[in-house]
Amino acid sequence: MIPAAFDYVRAGSAEEAISLIGEHGDDAKFLAGGHSLLPLMKLRLAQPTVLVDIGRVSDLSYIRDAGDHVAIGALTRHMDVETSDLLKQHVPLLAHAAGHVGDPQVRHRGTIGGSIAHADPASDLPATTLALGATYIAQGPNGTREIAASEFYQGFLTSALEADEMLTEIRVPKMNGAGWSFQKFNRRAQDWAIVGVAAWRRNGDSGVALVNMGSVPILATSVSSALAGGASIEDAAAQAAAEAEPQADLNASVEYRTHLAKVLVKRALTEAS
Repeated sequence: MIPAAFDYVRAGSAEEAISLIGEHGDDAKFLAGGHSLLPLMKLRLAQPTVLVDIGRVSDLSYIRDAGDHVAIGALTRHMDVETSDLLKQHVPLLAHAAGHVGDPQVRHRGTIGGSIAHADPASDLPATTLALGATYIAQGPNGTREIAASEFYQGFLTSALEADEMLTEIRVPKMNGAGWSFQKFNRRAQDWAIVGVAAWRRNGDSGVALVNMGSVPILATSVSSALAGGASIEDAAAQAAAEAEPQADLNASVEYRTHLAKVLVKRALTEAS
């Protein structure tokens, strides 16, 4: 449980952080809240030679009304997402889901950008922002670029971010009165979800994403297609695992996870209606 030796540098701005990552190469890692990276380092599943601390880059901690969407700085703490009046008004699904992340200590230190950049399929916020159709802003030495959430997650703990890029902002479309639900089934209140569901519905449109049902967060497009075609909630929920690739572990078999996904999607769509 002791990490390998590493060097530590602190960045004062996003530009300085990107410069430091470029200087130290592929073996350098960003450190924000540390709740994803440090456990991996203690288990020696990650062994960066340099940690670039971005935790004090204060200009990346904000929640702003940007017209048709809400812009969230990547270093915004989970607790600030959970308690934001702006998000409660315009994107209540995200504010609610943030309240299910870990425990209060984790939510006071962990950041939304760190959770998304880590790309853990068992995390709540990657799937929630995926369901909402979010766009992520990445900054690198050549400027910034937009990455759709649906194109961001590429494999287990692997994203579309380049080695010299930094996630700086999350842009989440306003829900405009859509019904919503976040369902999470776990053994204990603070555990990772065995299966989770983030869902919203508005008129004929919907978005449904699954937590811990594959190597990446899963966008359940078959469920949305079924609803758009006039299917009942029960029939649409039966398609919950169509895009998923659930894995067996100590908590659940593949069959159990598949069953849970259908049950939770049905609950979520019912509540969102």
